[in-house]
Amino acid sequence: MAKPGGAPWWAHVMLYAGGLTMVAAGGTAAVAQYGVYTTNNTLEQEEILGDFQAEMDVENIEGPLNILVLGVDKQGGATRSDTMILVHINKDLSEAAMVSLPRDLYVDIPDCGPGYSNNPCTTKLNHAASISDDWEVTRANVVETIHDLTDLDFHIGATADFNGFVDMVELVGEIEICSWKTFQSHHTERVFEEGCHYYDQEAALDLVRQRYQFYDQIDYDKGLYGDYARQAFQQQAIKSLLTEARAQGFLKDPRKITDLLEGFGDKVTLQLPPGMEVIDLVASLKDLDPEAITSIRTPAHSEENEVGAVEVIGEGEEQADADALWQAMEDDTMDEWIAENQEWIKETG
Repeated sequence: MAKPGGAPWWAHVMLYAGGLTMVAAGGTAAVAQYGVYTTNNTLEQEEILGDFQAEMDVENIEGPLNILVLGVDKQGGATRSDTMILVHINKDLSEAAMVSLPRDLYVDIPDCGPGYSNNPCTTKLNHAASISDDWEVTRANVVETIHDLTDLDFHIGATADFNGFVDMVELVGEIEICSWKTFQSHHTERVFEEGCHYYDQEAALDLVRQRYQFYDQIDYDKGLYGDYARQAFQQQAIKSLLTEARAQGFLKDPRKITDLLEGFGDKVTLQLPPGMEVIDLVASLKDLDPEAITSIRTPAHSEENEVGAVEVIGEGEEQADADALWQAMEDDTMDEWIAENQEWIKETG
């Protein structure tokens, strides 16, 4: 099995898409050959989606594309997934939306582990990734749980961890992340000030792991309480990485592209459709604009039930909004959904 790791892989791919396309098309033969070889062989590939991989024409790559990104964390001998992001890219591959699923989302899980005699149960989403120390078992359970929730199949799957995120920030130097209030880190003595600031790799990693200090009225007013705050910081970090890399010429300088590939190559795994090479996807995503990535919160609310504090997609309006969101990802009508559902669009300023 390939090693999991890294920040969401597609973010990295988009960073060097333009540059690799230029190299392959107009660079020297040696550099072009190296660029293509490195792209196709740096990122490990593994089975992620199982029966829930959508079909696509790999000879004529176009959107819409739905991508499932599982952020993973190794604890002892086990691998867990506590970040789950659905990425939708539109038909002409120029705009994207990220939907973060709350780790405490109250969902039906097909296999709830030995404690439930491996029967189904309804509990927090992150329980789906804790049923076994065997990552292949837990990964399949997480993917099936997300499919059952959304009824979506995914064209591409990926796993990634925080170490890849740290490496990426080191390459660009600093990234900008905004906070709507001042607070102290739960993990260190670092204080994050209100407003937009640039952070190095250590501070950025600390920031995107925060979720325990966000139960003040301002957090509830913005819909960014608890894990929603962590999701907001993670999504900002991804967009900021893309923007900074573009500004620093990573999309045009083959030497920087090589550094980028070597920095995260052993920290990301993915599953592409049969017959697709990484270079094919890289070239296809070259026009994706970081500023055109929309961050979306899953339509849900907090409540207490028999398993504790959870996020619930409520009956009525929330369920209708969620169902419409999954359908919009399927039908590539995200622009219409976003325009009609501004309450679920994340604003962190």
